[in-house]
Amino acid sequence: MTRGNVYDTRFFIEYFHSPNDADTRALKENLRSTDEKMISAVTIHEIHRLNLKKMDRETAKLRSALIKNEFRIIDVDYEIAVTGAEISNKYKIPLADSIIAATALSRGCNLVSDDRHFREIKGLVTSWPLT
Repeated sequence: MTRGNVYDTRFFIEYFHSPNDADTRALKENLRSTDEKMISAVTIHEIHRLNLKKMDRETAKLRSALIKNEFRIIDVDYEIAVTGAEISNKYKIPLADSIIAATALSRGCNLVSDDRHFREIKGLVTSWPLT
């Protein structure tokens, strides 16, 4: 049994930038129905950078602060760093995604993402609220 959810950057891309109101409602419902919401510190970096690029600095800061207030941020520690390197090497996925996957594995949590390469990682449970 999983102990909460770790949310991938893809979730926030859809949450903040989806033109589809039904999708946004489904994502909000997923958050309301989850007791323990976590993200990797790497996700903050990725979503803040994306909001700087697509929006402006003030919007990026506001959205990052919203995430900080609503989610438990998991820092990259030794275990996550080593596990992430092993995942990256074995499955040939990018550094950020390997750290995010390692974060979910280290906490025994479901990873909320629709990125296909996560499905290959042994022991990692994924879900996507828009399927």
